[in-house]
Amino acid sequence: MSAAQDHDQQGDDRRDDAGPDGPEHLDPAAAAEGERSVVLFGAPRRAPPLAGGLFVVATPIGHLEDVSLRALFTLAAADLIACEDTRVTRKLLARYGIARPLTAYHEHNAAQARPKIFARLAAGESVALVSDAGTPLVSDPGFRLVREAREAGFPVTAVPGPSAVLTALAIAGLPTDRFFFEGFLPARGGARKSRIAEIAAIPATLVLFETGPRLAEALADLAEGLGPREAAVCRELTKLHEEVRRGDLAGLAKAYAEGAETRGEVVLVIGGPAADAPVSGEEIDQKLAAAMRTASLKDAVAAVAAATGEPRRTVYQRALALGRETSDEP
Repeated sequence: MSAAQDHDQQGDDRRDDAGPDGPEHLDPAAAAEGERSVVLFGAPRRAPPLAGGLFVVATPIGHLEDVSLRALFTLAAADLIACEDTRVTRKLLARYGIARPLTAYHEHNAAQARPKIFARLAAGESVALVSDAGTPLVSDPGFRLVREAREAGFPVTAVPGPSAVLTALAIAGLPTDRFFFEGFLPARGGARKSRIAEIAAIPATLVLFETGPRLAEALADLAEGLGPREAAVCRELTKLHEEVRRGDLAGLAKAYAEGAETRGEVVLVIGGPAADAPVSGEEIDQKLAAAMRTASLKDAVAAVAAATGEPRRTVYQRALALGRETSDEP
């Protein structure tokens, strides 16, 4: 999920107003010839050498101290860092005194950039892939790069770490045993409503990304399409102005329509559909008794099985038992 707004907890602006490309290096001399090291607690540490291959490296979603030591050493040792926006990655590298060559890799230049990256891999070099924030390939470019690298026989290694999806799940207070990540809903109302209808029956907690300007309308459409589900709006996670607002979808839609803060990056976490309460044996018998007053045994069993979701065999056995009890009455 790309960084887009305000400040992280270090007070550092993560993006400026320029375009996504930028220069292909930090300092050419330092990046190409300098010591491959990372500054930790004020002291430079030499990065262990990397074998050739593609390294998919997770970076902070906001707070720059959330980066792992392994990620830092990987970035410091890589022959090349392929990043979504070189300026965003440069800020992380500068924070830890890392000077390595950077090249832009994003959805607009991927077709042209991949052959250049594969040429470096073919030469036995190490290439680190990062996105603006979080784990690459999660609503970020990189899928084709990883797939084609594997198909070409190049080693691909994951360096795991921060993820906005898992961070939101951990803090939202909704069930986490099963979840479905949708990414961004369509921007237009009609397509968005259609997609909401498609995911409505998924028996899991839903996790979505959304933009601030579309948040109120998206919540209104979700409330209409999903009903009164519990949800959490997680905004600016791990950053200075982190906020988690909980409630039902309709209430959240109203709050944001009336002016609740929408600036920053937003993750929506929405509870799954309510499970139908199990039907008791007594309720099945009552339905059977009513159905058998006007229908044959076969038709009554079929109707009650369809209405309750119970297996037809179970309903049939109860119907037989109910018939015997009725015939035994004086």
